[in-house]
Amino acid sequence: MAAISPDNRGLRLAVRYLVLVLVALIFVLPLLFMVMSSFKPDQQLLADTSSIRAFLPVGDVSLGNYAEAFQRAPVRLFVFNSVLVTGVTVVLSLAICSLAAFSFVFLQWRGRGLVLSIILATLIVPFETIAIPLLLIVSKLPWIGLDGVEWTWLNTYRVQIIPWIADGLTVFLFVQYFKDLPGELVEASRVEGASWFQIYWRVILPLSGPVVATAAILKFLVMYNQYLWPLIVVQQEQYRPVMVGLQYFFQLNVAWGEVMAYLTMITVPVLAFYLVLQRAFIASIASTGVKG
Repeated sequence: MAAISPDNRGLRLAVRYLVLVLVALIFVLPLLFMVMSSFKPDQQLLADTSSIRAFLPVGDVSLGNYAEAFQRAPVRLFVFNSVLVTGVTVVLSLAICSLAAFSFVFLQWRGRGLVLSIILATLIVPFETIAIPLLLIVSKLPWIGLDGVEWTWLNTYRVQIIPWIADGLTVFLFVQYFKDLPGELVEASRVEGASWFQIYWRVILPLSGPVVATAAILKFLVMYNQYLWPLIVVQQEQYRPVMVGLQYFFQLNVAWGEVMAYLTMITVPVLAFYLVLQRAFIASIASTGVKG
């Protein structure tokens, strides 16, 4: 094979970096436009959309849109609701789905292949097809709480959490990761007298950081961006998440600057959550690529 000349190698490297920069701009420019527009009044915001000024902090820049956004909608309450619902759901989902995956991979029981196939088959079922039946169930489902028995789950946190704890994608991620772990670790632990839960907690889970981070990020994005289900089951303002709260800004006169300020504020938790787990997430993707 002919050797690649330094000039060709430099050209290929330049083209590669150019493509990467263009791809990065596709993802970064909308976020930059959103943030910059959140500091501008509506007239300037709309006027700047036809030029590069839309991505720059120029003109009449202030925090007025943020102040108006807090007056128009209870932003703090909506963010708190979304963070609470998302955080609890992610933690419970990781626990339940990882335990289920552990049983599918390491325990021998009749029918586990069929059950796993049924769980994975739910991935192709659109949520819209089960939304109404699920609504009819939760609207009459009893709940025993501190105040006694309640005969509905509507307008509560639990109706936004419990139906989303277990899902086929999270189980699938854990199953695929657990299959690549050495089975000798489990066998040695059993010989030492460890129980199955001790093996799960002390042996398997400490080795599962990448898949835990991956599943947490994906679950976080799904839950934090929930709109249709909360819109159906939550009518009281005190339980509404951030995505449903967005409709406050499209009543009567639309204030685009306030919309951009609200979107900026609700995007911060997503970016912060990703930055915390990005190393483990990238490690998971890299390990998946190496294993093929």
